[in-house]
Amino acid sequence: MATPEIRKGGEGAPSRGRKAAVGFILVSVWLDVLSLGVIIPAYPKLVQQFAGGDASRAGLYIGWFGSLWCAAQFFGGPIQGALSDRFGRRPVLLISLFGLALDYLVMAFAPNLGWLLVGRVLSGVTAASMPVASAYIADTTAPDKRAATFGMIGAAWGVGFIAGPSIGGLLGDIAPRLPFLAAAALTLLGALYGLVVLPESLKPENRSPFRWAKAHPAASLSFLASQRELLTLSVVNVLAVFSHNALPTVFVLYASNRYGWDMKVTGAALALTGVCNIVVQGVLVKHVVARIGEWGAVLLGLVGGGLGFAIYGFAPSGWLFVTGTPVFALMGLFNPGFQGLITRRVSPSEQGRLQGANSALTGLVGIVAPTILGSTYAWFVAPGHPYVPGSAFFLGVAAYALGSLIALSALVRAPREARAAA
Repeated sequence: MATPEIRKGGEGAPSRGRKAAVGFILVSVWLDVLSLGVIIPAYPKLVQQFAGGDASRAGLYIGWFGSLWCAAQFFGGPIQGALSDRFGRRPVLLISLFGLALDYLVMAFAPNLGWLLVGRVLSGVTAASMPVASAYIADTTAPDKRAATFGMIGAAWGVGFIAGPSIGGLLGDIAPRLPFLAAAALTLLGALYGLVVLPESLKPENRSPFRWAKAHPAASLSFLASQRELLTLSVVNVLAVFSHNALPTVFVLYASNRYGWDMKVTGAALALTGVCNIVVQGVLVKHVVARIGEWGAVLLGLVGGGLGFAIYGFAPSGWLFVTGTPVFALMGLFNPGFQGLITRRVSPSEQGRLQGANSALTGLVGIVAPTILGSTYAWFVAPGHPYVPGSAFFLGVAAYALGSLIALSALVRAPREARAAA
């Protein structure tokens, strides 16, 4: 089956308008992630407070809430993507941002655990605006520039994630619910900014009718399977996302138990990870894609992720663990290359559906991966079992290696002209 390659996404639009639109997306992503990061230190403490101070129950609730958050993205992403293909990107993005600000207020004033759960589910739905932002980039950026632009989005995400928890920690010391109010204010600021400056990116002639038959998650996943290259790239992305979940799932426990790190050292290590990610996505992506193409960026990202995780898993000391951080940061090349490839393979009227389907798949992986990776770590550090504290990272290495082989096989099979274009 021939794969359509977009030749209009942003071409012909005024350069200044296109830059302003991309600028808003960058600021919006930064504010969105900053607000999410702000509540990270306060959210577990609030859950534990509602759980009567019981740390064990709080951990259980946080795990359930995390799965529900991913489930909300699984259902919400495809719907938002399809709505944006019908009504345009601007209204869907703005409604989502205003909704997220309202959601943070719900959590700020939640009187009990039930209302906090409502807030987390709503957060998962409204946070599914990222697919629409990605579709906006595809609309406004020429195909050969998309990987670099997606790299800038990744860098903006990294800056927000580094600054957010620090701000949240300071505000949480003043008042436990103040971080939620700050998150609401930051998100509202982004929504108002977009209301003033954000133009519509999807031309009327490129819009498609909204049909539930293509907006629910199952239809979205079948859409990804409709083309061989899309299916292959989606499988590779699943393996990459699965592997990456090892960091948020076991990193804190692993570093604390194996190296004796306290929260200050752990936070510094996470900050270093973020800084390296910013350098890779904000600086290196453009040059790497120009030199070895989007397929090359995908492969180099997977190899870097696998090697970084191997260092993490084998490192006998904390200092050796840290040497793996810049290596693992090369994984930041993967998503820009991946996005550059998949957005070439659908028409302008299907970019929202594509990104929604990708979000659904990511959400599905987010539901199951933490359980698998966390259980793997728990089994290999339990008394009476072989002691392999890096087991979750090694499982990630295996997934990265499999993804690399699948991507390399797809690249070899791709027509020569397709490889040159990518």
